[in-house]
Amino acid sequence: MKTTKAAKSAPVKPVTKKAVKKVAEKATATTDKKTGVAKKATATIKKAATTSTKETATSEKKTAAAKKVTPAKTVAKRVAKKAVLAKAVAKKTAPAKQAASTRTAPKKATAESHAALVRRARRINRELAEVYPYAHPELDFENPFQLVIATVLSAQTTDLRVNQTTPGLFAKYPTPEDLAVANPEEVEEILRPTGFFRAKTKSVIGLSKALVEDFGGEVPGRLEDLVKLPGVGRKTAFVVLGNAFGRPGITVDTHFGRLVRRWQWTDETDPDKVEAAVGALFPKSEWTMLSHHVIFHGRRICHARKPACGACPIAPLCPAYGEGETDPEKARKLLKYEKGGFPGQRLNPPQSYLDAGGIPAPPLGAG
Repeated sequence: MKTTKAAKSAPVKPVTKKAVKKVAEKATATTDKKTGVAKKATATIKKAATTSTKETATSEKKTAAAKKVTPAKTVAKRVAKKAVLAKAVAKKTAPAKQAASTRTAPKKATAESHAALVRRARRINRELAEVYPYAHPELDFENPFQLVIATVLSAQTTDLRVNQTTPGLFAKYPTPEDLAVANPEEVEEILRPTGFFRAKTKSVIGLSKALVEDFGGEVPGRLEDLVKLPGVGRKTAFVVLGNAFGRPGITVDTHFGRLVRRWQWTDETDPDKVEAAVGALFPKSEWTMLSHHVIFHGRRICHARKPACGACPIAPLCPAYGEGETDPEKARKLLKYEKGGFPGQRLNPPQSYLDAGGIPAPPLGAG
């Protein structure tokens, strides 16, 4: 209690100017300190703002670069959309185009069975038989001897050139006995137009000697005998057997081999293998006329370089339709021999050929 009284009664010290000054200085110092902190904070904020500005600028640059790339991507997307639309239109229009071309365009054979191949091959032969009812060997001959000689001479040349040459040859050497003892130089001169005349002269003289010495001057009617003669292979033998003796055979010449591969009857290129493969598709009795039908068609319509697809009677059955000219008018201009209104290859063709409108070939040297 005494202490309290003493406190109450303690005198109050007066405030001096010096004390006020110290308090003011202390307050100023405090204020300056706060101001420094504020300045530091402001600097930090400015630094952060600058960094943000740089980041914004970088972002804007990236955006600008992206905007530059965007048009290319947009173009690509547009092209893709157009491609999709084109495919959709093609699908819609394809049936119409197919319907418009069904009269001539064939159905492509896919994974054709052997039975289907046999049916198609035989149908092609029936169609060709109607188109070429006058089909015949296109070499002029009067007997087996003339036919075997003419067939040997037909290598590497046309039947027309042979037909224009053999009249002079047979007029001077009508029998194997005559040709067997002929002067080679004289025979060469006659055979010169057929090409390879020296080799051919050697073959026909040697063939004639073999006929005289081994077969009594007669052409044999067996395959195994014919192929023993100089210059005679299976092809020549089958031509002679089929057309001089009436014995079935398939003649695999360049036209026949080309067409049966084009029709996908076989992929073989060796003549013996082609003969076996095609022979298996037909009765043996049809082999000789089948050869004539195919060879006639290859010479007149189904050419090696420019097939006249638009004028082909078997186009719907042909897997190779479209390899040649498909326009009917242009295709008709490619037709040869009687189909194109031109002379045939024989100077003395069968009467059936003449009745069908065929024109005999002119003799050698005729204008």
